[in-house]
Amino acid sequence: MLLLEVISGERLAKPERGKMRVHKISNVNKALDFIASKGVKLVSIGAEEIVDGNVKMTLGMIWTIILRFAIQDISVEETSAKEGLLLWCQRKTAPYKNVNIQNFHISWKDGLGFCALIHRHRPELIDYGKLRKDDPLTNLNTAFDVAEKYLDIPKMLDAEDIVGTARPDEKAIMTYVSSFYHAFSGAQKAETAANRICKVLAVNQENEQLMEDYEKLASDLLEWIRRTIPWLENRAPENTMQAMQQKLEDFRDYRRLHKPPKVQEKCQLEINFNTLQTKLRLSNRPAFMPSEGKMVSDINNAWGGLEQAEKGYEEWLLNEIRRLERLDHLAEKFRQKASIHESWTDGKEAMLQQKDYETATLSEIKALLKKHEAFESDLAAHQDRVEQIAAIAQELNELDYYDSPSVNARCQKICDQWDNLGALTQKRREALERTEKLLETIDQLYLEYAKRAAPFNNWMEGAMEDLQDTFIVHTIEEIQGLTTAHEQFKATLPDADKERQAILGIHNEVSKIVQTYHVNMAGTNPYTTITPQEINGKWEHVRQLVPRRDQALMEEHARQQQNERLRKQFGAQANVIGPWIQTKMEEIGRISIEMHGTLEDQLNHLRQYEKSIVNYKPKIDQLEGDHQQIQEALIFDNKHTNYTMEHIRVGWEQLLTTIARTINEVENQILTRDAKGISQEQMNEFRASFNHFDRDHSGTLGPEEFKACLISLGYDIGNDAQKKTGMMDCEDFRACLISMGYNMGEAEFARIMSIVDPNRMGVVTFQAFIDFMSRETADTDTADQVMASFKILAGDKNYITVDELRRELPPDQAEYCIARMAPYNGRDAVPGALDYMSFSTALYGESDL
Repeated sequence: MLLLEVISGERLAKPERGKMRVHKISNVNKALDFIASKGVKLVSIGAEEIVDGNVKMTLGMIWTIILRFAIQDISVEETSAKEGLLLWCQRKTAPYKNVNIQNFHISWKDGLGFCALIHRHRPELIDYGKLRKDDPLTNLNTAFDVAEKYLDIPKMLDAEDIVGTARPDEKAIMTYVSSFYHAFSGAQKAETAANRICKVLAVNQENEQLMEDYEKLASDLLEWIRRTIPWLENRAPENTMQAMQQKLEDFRDYRRLHKPPKVQEKCQLEINFNTLQTKLRLSNRPAFMPSEGKMVSDINNAWGGLEQAEKGYEEWLLNEIRRLERLDHLAEKFRQKASIHESWTDGKEAMLQQKDYETATLSEIKALLKKHEAFESDLAAHQDRVEQIAAIAQELNELDYYDSPSVNARCQKICDQWDNLGALTQKRREALERTEKLLETIDQLYLEYAKRAAPFNNWMEGAMEDLQDTFIVHTIEEIQGLTTAHEQFKATLPDADKERQAILGIHNEVSKIVQTYHVNMAGTNPYTTITPQEINGKWEHVRQLVPRRDQALMEEHARQQQNERLRKQFGAQANVIGPWIQTKMEEIGRISIEMHGTLEDQLNHLRQYEKSIVNYKPKIDQLEGDHQQIQEALIFDNKHTNYTMEHIRVGWEQLLTTIARTINEVENQILTRDAKGISQEQMNEFRASFNHFDRDHSGTLGPEEFKACLISLGYDIGNDAQKKTGMMDCEDFRACLISMGYNMGEAEFARIMSIVDPNRMGVVTFQAFIDFMSRETADTDTADQVMASFKILAGDKNYITVDELRRELPPDQAEYCIARMAPYNGRDAVPGALDYMSFSTALYGESDL
């Protein structure tokens, strides 16, 4: 009954003995009604349970009352009462070692938490340095006694119960700790001041970290570009196709593995730079100027040089591969023709130098003469081959073939031998003709055989050479031309076979005459060394080479068909992806200047676009795969599309960079809007004015366009004029201002341009325009506000001490201030006094902070 009177503040009727229960229930109901009127919900607790002495219900009601009237009003940074009280304890005890408050039970068993709370607010009451963690009873009793004696906090807890319990009662400790909160609530003003300083210092520390991150990322990216460009500019040729193929593979690895992460780093660098500048403007800090040579424009210039070197390197690689392929083909052709010629000339010089005609009979000398005539015919037939060998050697020299010295030496040897053969042939003819008068006519059949066998043999050798000749084609039309020529050659085979049979018939006739007339012959044709067996053997070889040539042409035709399929496949995909990238670029440009919906709607729209773009990446990868197959197949042109893989790569990288940059701009606009309290209507008005004067839809304004845009929004740039005007055409508006006597203040406008264009690029972006307009209308933290906050922490002194900073601020920010504050030199200075006024001013001016 007494408890209920205390709660309700009313005098309850004392029940008579006979009506004891009824009156008790009535009194309890009055108290419960009062508790309910204060917003306390009592679930399943009635007057009857209280009157009947239900201990569980009664204790539950008492805890509810304590929670409502002693704890519920506690609030720290918009948290619940329990969480707020716990957060308050954690902040107050953070500087103390061996104290780690995580809950309201076991964290308080050693008593150091209670002692830390008292020492934080009343350090003179407890010598915290003498307390020991292993003596919880002394710590708890010290805290309870001091709280009761000096802070008027009743001793609600028993030290032995807390130490002897594995998990102390959470509600009891929470109730007791709330008494400390209410006792020290007068220090809230100092805590608010400390929070303001923490906020300002946290912004400054974060900005410094962003500057350091930008400098490091920029240095790493520029160093990578500096190392990569010399590699791409190295044009040292290789002597073999395998070495050049390895260089091409290394370049593909660079494109696939090394460059894409650097593209992401470059994009992230621009985003970090824009975010940093936005945060600096929002916190009234000076704009960030990177070190010399590390501006975004410097990095873009270096990147452009990298891509130019990359393009030239790829073109050089492909040209070198074509050159080496051509050289290998010519070198093989030279060796084949040279070997055939050297095989033919083997022994010819020795034969021409023989003196056999000196001891020959008449018939023999005539035979020798005829044989020599046949040799001259054969020699003339080989003239074309010698000229071809010389022409191939010349072409190899012009193409800078690596083994040109050996080719030249072999060619020179062949030419010298050929000249010597000509001289020896002429000399032998002269010798034979001198003795011709002494000789008889040689059998005409042998002569006819030799004359017809030699050209036919040369034709067969030429045919074998052509059938075994290697070929290089790059289109179906070229292989079809070779196939047509081969079919024409096969059409001549029946006539050639008739010629072969005719030549063999001459030889058979000679054999028939010898057998018929028993002519004493040496057994070989004196006019030629070509035997019927050789003719038949070579003819059979030609017949075997024809189907092989058919097979080789068919295989090459199939390969060219496969190449054409690859060309069409790549062209079909490139003709879709190229326009798709251009369309996405245009759509992103429209989204960035349109005003449909809120900034969050635009951001969600852009992120959906970004997701759709990222989901398109597999198609780019598929196109890369097709392009790799084309390069591996040595396909150098494609008539089915005007797009190259380089165009697609550059467009894709620009698309990723544009969507990321546009999202970043909208995020910065949202950050500016929320930080400055700009309404959506104001943002729409700013965007409408900006778009009106952005004639070329470039997303930027020139100085004159920017000036007209400011005046259209009512911003006074002139020195004397006080007039405002509505929006109109830029030229008409300027003429109108001049006619009204409106004076554009060049000095004022120059000041504004130095704010919105600190890098002097000559253009104003929409983000810089929004930052300027919000800065002119919004209220932000100032140096005076920070100085006032420090003054509160210092107890209205003109200086602050190290102990005061460490007591009121978190450890890292307290040490930040101590390291950067200059000593205070005023008349009222004490040892260790710090000058917070100059420190606060430096936070908003030109300094090294």
